[in-house]
Amino acid sequence: MGALRDLDAGQQVALLFVILFGVLGLVTAVAALLAVRERDAAGGDRHTRFKRDLRAVWIGTVAFWVAWMSGPVGATLLSGLVSFLALREYITLLRTRRSDHRSLILAFFVVLPLQYVLVGNRNFDLFSVFIPVYVFLAIPVVSALAGDPERFLERNAKIQWGIMVCVFGLSHAPALLLLEFPRYAGRGAFLLFFLVMVAAAAQIAQEAASRHLRQRPVARHIDRSFSYRAFGLGVLAGGLLGAALYWITPFKPPQALAMGMIASASGALGDFVMRALKKDAGVSNWGNAPAVTGAVGLLDRVAALCFAAPVFFHSVRWYFQLRV
Repeated sequence: MGALRDLDAGQQVALLFVILFGVLGLVTAVAALLAVRERDAAGGDRHTRFKRDLRAVWIGTVAFWVAWMSGPVGATLLSGLVSFLALREYITLLRTRRSDHRSLILAFFVVLPLQYVLVGNRNFDLFSVFIPVYVFLAIPVVSALAGDPERFLERNAKIQWGIMVCVFGLSHAPALLLLEFPRYAGRGAFLLFFLVMVAAAAQIAQEAASRHLRQRPVARHIDRSFSYRAFGLGVLAGGLLGAALYWITPFKPPQALAMGMIASASGALGDFVMRALKKDAGVSNWGNAPAVTGAVGLLDRVAALCFAAPVFFHSVRWYFQLRV
């Protein structure tokens, strides 16, 4: 630990990526060996699903590395591209009308770029209210000017919700890289890594618990695997992992535990909400083709982060009273 502390910020983050790529390389090699041994159909199906998930993890890790290497500007642009693709997946499943085209153009080519410009310039106060206040008022005005009252509220609510999740939520991920803590300069990548790890651990633990515990679904028509017990175990697992990772953050162990549980809970609930939206749309996955991740849609991969990132960002900023 003393040797790690002696490294500067750039060396510490570089070591993080060395470890990440090393672990992924080891997992990939083991998976390839197991694939050679498993010849039965069931084993082949399991291996296919695992390969898809592993490919998605590789893509996410490489994207994370590219974002760090390209600096704040590159990270912001990359996150903006992810938001664009996620919003596109979301919009393709909506029943839109010709009169919605003005609102959609506003969302994709005005709101999304402006939101990320505000993030890149560290205008955190304005970027926190730009979409929930100004955009939410502007979208129905633009839609009303099109002169089409049919399903007006429903159409505008769906567009507003897509902007809120895919643009507002995801824009908080690069914002974590720009938060400035005393004696923690240049280590924002660890905060983003912390968020992704605890949210992913919570989802994995919740899924495992739902398979082994007696199921008492909260909303069986949305998701039969979601129960309060599985949710609580997932949040606990995320919090414990957060406490174990306290040393890469500006948090003390109790603070890391609390922040990990906050991120885990918001991510799990966000994923549950997105499942409800998929049920309403009549689809099992976002996106009509596995072109982005090789498995399910991109929005399926980042759904938890869309909810966890803003809650985590504002919790950290409020608790530590960061004004920048």
